Amino acid sequence: MAYTQADLEALQAALAKGEKRVSFGDKTVEYRSVEELQAAIRQVKRDLFEQAVATGLWPGAPRQIRITTTKGT
Repeated sequence: MAYTQADLEALQAALAKGEKRVSFGDKTVEYRSVEELQAAIRQVKRDLFEQAVATGLWPGAPRQIRITTTKGT
C-alpha cells in the first residue's frame, strides 16, 4: 500500500490525542494499543522514506570515488 504524508499526520495526531481510532478517508482503523499505533507510525515512515528513495526525491547512499597515485619509479 502506498502511504501518504496525510496518513502519517493522521496517525501522529491520534497518538498525540491519546486516541486509538484513526480515519483515513472513508476507512477507520482501531488499534488495540498505543504500541501498535506507534508500530504503524514507524511502518508508514519507513514506507514513505522508501518511496522517496525510489523516486529520487531523497538521495541514496553517497557515492565515493577513491583515487590512489604513486610516484613513478
